[in-house]
Amino acid sequence: QVQLVESGGGLVQAGNSLRLSCAASGLTLRTRTMGWFRQAPGKEREFVQVISWRSGATSTAESVKGRFTISRDYDKNAVYLQMNNLKPEDTAVYYCATSPRTGVTFWTAAGVDYWGKGTLVTVSS
Repeated sequence: QVQLVESGGGLVQAGNSLRLSCAASGLTLRTRTMGWFRQAPGKEREFVQVISWRSGATSTAESVKGRFTISRDYDKNAVYLQMNNLKPEDTAVYYCATSPRTGVTFWTAAGVDYWGKGTLVTVSS
């Protein structure tokens, strides 16, 4: 059974940092990409950042460039999203996702085959 379990969300003041974690089980990540989407209240789910498990190549949404960093841990089968200088507009439910695609360009929700249940990040002004 495939599981993606997120953790690390919470309430934080603008300008501060949070790190989200996503632990994967039940699948081989070696040929996959893993990443994060987010969905704010009343808005559509949007891409945040993705990493190639094999090469480490990444792709990042313009809205978080320079503030968010994605990384992976082979031993723990986990990916992380380090979020710095958080802004109120970053408030959303953050979802971990994985795709059988190996490339990180044009990474969309349509290509995702497994999702986590999400973790809420709230940034106060």
